Amino acid sequence: MTRDSERLSDLVSRRRFLLSSGAVGATALAGCTSSGDGDGDGDTGGSGGDSGGSGNDTTEGSGDDALSGEVVNTGSSTVYPVTNAMAERFMEEHPQVNVTVDSTGSGGGFENHFCPGNSDINGASRPVKDSEVENCRGNDVEPIEFHIAGDALTMAVNNDADWVDSMTFEELSQIWRKDGAQMWSDVRDEWPDEEFELFGPASTSGTYDWFNANVIGEEYEHTAQHEPTEEDNLIVQGIQDSQYAMGYFGYAYYNENSDSVKAVKIAAEEGDEPSEPSLANAKDGSYPMARPLFIYGSESAIQREEVYEFLEFYLENAETDLVQEIGYVPSSVEMRDENLSTLEDVYEN
Repeated sequence: MTRDSERLSDLVSRRRFLLSSGAVGATALAGCTSSGDGDGDGDTGGSGGDSGGSGNDTTEGSGDDALSGEVVNTGSSTVYPVTNAMAERFMEEHPQVNVTVDSTGSGGGFENHFCPGNSDINGASRPVKDSEVENCRGNDVEPIEFHIAGDALTMAVNNDADWVDSMTFEELSQIWRKDGAQMWSDVRDEWPDEEFELFGPASTSGTYDWFNANVIGEEYEHTAQHEPTEEDNLIVQGIQDSQYAMGYFGYAYYNENSDSVKAVKIAAEEGDEPSEPSLANAKDGSYPMARPLFIYGSESAIQREEVYEFLEFYLENAETDLVQEIGYVPSSVEMRDENLSTLEDVYEN
């Protein structure tokens, strides 16, 4: 694909100006500041695909006004709220670009959309697997990784489950592994003689994969005796409806529903001080179910101007209060700069 070298120079110069002028600075939690993009009302306004919007305007913003095309995002339900917010704000600035966001699960997104070349960007709540990279490359798709945020994966129970406030990894493993505990009292004698009702992500989810590998243990299989879904709000609803229910999801969904369900404090090992899920605890590492969140851009898709511009916008704003307000730990200044440097290198080459 041939690119206009003068346009590329303008894009790179603009990014360097943004970084040097402190367009996004540091504050508490992750060295982040307010986005300055406005509130954004969720009206996508980008459905118009006609290309005749900018005319021959020669003002400084004419290049941005002329931007058009489509950017397709798939992947993690955990990353979905961040990508969706970025898409809404980007389309406010570029109404001729249609940015779509679909919650498919990390693995479902890689297998069914990103690796076959049907989406440009895939969100993931765990790193891409070697087998997924192989699959992608078999279709001439090269995934480029960007670490964009941190999460405090949250285990929640019903508000009336007054017998439980904390659990260890081993206890969670007993409950969530195949052929594991069936009743609360199987784990602790003082807990009720009542069966668990488990709600969680589907096997196509990166959250499922991360929880299996890091909490249940790679030597065990995740139980199939749970209600699987890629809709985290359905997990919240399931927990609300049963006193003996339990489920897990990204912190943003707990943050939205903290009055509806109760978060369980977690200790990695017996004898450790249990830690509650919070952004501060995820950032300082004291919460044992803290994990990184990613987006993956297709190397070939990044060569398209609208995809490059959207990713540049995304990565710049991943270091702002927007991410914190959604319920995740924003990227650091260093992470932002590294991501933007990677993006620029891919685009130039």
